[in-house]
Amino acid sequence: MSSTHFGFESVEEREKARRVRGVFDSVAPRYDLMNDLMSLGLHRAWKAYTVLVSGVRPGDRVLDIAGGTGDLALAFAKKVGATGQVVHTDINEAMLRTGRDRLLDAGVVLPTLVCDAEKLPFEAGSFDVVSVAFGLRNMTHKDVALAEMNRVLKPRGKLLVLEFSKVAQPLRRAYDWYSFKVLPQLGRLVAGDSGSYRYLAESIRMHPDQRELKAMMQKSGFGHVDYHNMTGGVVALHVGIKC
Repeated sequence: MSSTHFGFESVEEREKARRVRGVFDSVAPRYDLMNDLMSLGLHRAWKAYTVLVSGVRPGDRVLDIAGGTGDLALAFAKKVGATGQVVHTDINEAMLRTGRDRLLDAGVVLPTLVCDAEKLPFEAGSFDVVSVAFGLRNMTHKDVALAEMNRVLKPRGKLLVLEFSKVAQPLRRAYDWYSFKVLPQLGRLVAGDSGSYRYLAESIRMHPDQRELKAMMQKSGFGHVDYHNMTGGVVALHVGIKC
């Protein structure tokens, strides 16, 4: 069995999948509240920018991977209208159930599917846009997942990867202090779980930086890749075009 990382810890690949699932089972009930607190509400602006850059139009088909509590799926559904379709997916059933209920409360009914991004159950060339927000870093084989995202896109289709990234140098000391001192305590107080938010901070440090992820996407078959840093590089939106 090959090894991989779970935060700063080295674990077997099968063990990582189990432990990541445990993290999101734990945080699902308070996920949206914690996102607002952790980012001071900025995650809403990051996601709104992602939807803007997507260029999604009425009639488009969109696949939202690691869609969790449904923020992007809901926003895309408003863009594609009655003639389009958004497929809301996540590998974690607890997160997906939370998102499905939230979408239903908003009066939006979407296909909702538990699936692994490394083995997408869709035909090649099925979607105009694929999105993954704050989910890629938790995947064991990121290169395999990116290749699958490329496969299910139509020619000239667009992949949007919104993810935590490498912050600008002047912000790093303060960002490290916040990540490893404040964030776990916030998780303990609000979600009753400091360990999952410690993993969050560690997983960000282990994720490829902006240039590395761009190179990975190019290697996975995207002919044109660009990235947009936001909030000093705290997050980056990578945009890949399938050629």
